[in-house]
Amino acid sequence: MSDNLKLFPAIEPFNTGYMERGCHEIYYEQCGNPDGKPAVFLHGGPGGGGSTTVRRFFNPEKYHVVIFDQRGCGRSKPHGCLEQNTTWDLVEDIETLKNKLGFKKWLVFGGSWGSTLSLAYSQTYPKSVSEMVLRGIFMLRKKELDWFYQEGASNIFPEAWEKFLEPIDISQRDDLMSAYHEIFKSDNTEKKLTAAIAWSRWEGSTSSLSYNPDMADSFSDPRFALAFALIENHYFVNKGFLEHENQLIESGIDIIRNIPTTIVQGRYDIVCPMTTAWELSKNWPEANLIVSPSSGHTAFEKEITHELIKATEEFAKNE
Repeated sequence: MSDNLKLFPAIEPFNTGYMERGCHEIYYEQCGNPDGKPAVFLHGGPGGGGSTTVRRFFNPEKYHVVIFDQRGCGRSKPHGCLEQNTTWDLVEDIETLKNKLGFKKWLVFGGSWGSTLSLAYSQTYPKSVSEMVLRGIFMLRKKELDWFYQEGASNIFPEAWEKFLEPIDISQRDDLMSAYHEIFKSDNTEKKLTAAIAWSRWEGSTSSLSYNPDMADSFSDPRFALAFALIENHYFVNKGFLEHENQLIESGIDIIRNIPTTIVQGRYDIVCPMTTAWELSKNWPEANLIVSPSSGHTAFEKEITHELIKATEEFAKNE
């Protein structure tokens, strides 16, 4: 693709703050044009936290961008806290933040777990969402979790998988997610941190179509890894706190059918394989599914970045 759209120039927030929610203090920042089109960025994980780079998916002259760190991760406090930390707590955080900032509606942008949360939020508060940009669709269904945390992706990245297995005794490897959960809820701080780094590095090692050592290393940072792994595992063993695993991909679609939506999916996404985006598209033909033919999972693959910025530019034209 010779005409790839590039990330917009780096910008700094014009406002930052904390929003008190129960036992949590939620960090948020506002970037771009204070009078621009409202948009909220929902990061992945769960537990990934926001980053400075994601500000650059939005034209800073056209958008009033809000980025916040979900409960327990990033700059939110307390770090790694699992108490009062469910999908529906996060949904209420998003709506509370929207109201706090005085928006009637905003564009919702989310990838990976962020796509899950975008769907949960929009199906709960459809009148709050003007448009959606979704990437790397993930629905926390058993077949998706088994693919990435039991057998599937392991066959494509066997060298990284060996590292993922290391903290788990051979006798417990028939249910790796549960085995990790037992470590994470233990009082063994050293073992917990070692396991958290292994869990986190596994995702960092598989997110790019080509192995990216810098990404793998960033996922291995102890502070990041501890929140990322504990929160992800907490959500996954609780099946996303959904009523049933097809809630967001089937029964909730009629609620959001008419919200303009672009879905960007890497053909070779190992973390969130394309079959989920395809199934979502079959249930929701009104949404625009764009397949990036030579891309993996991360939003920073050139093709995916191009399509995401193309979508935000197109939606910026909407009133």
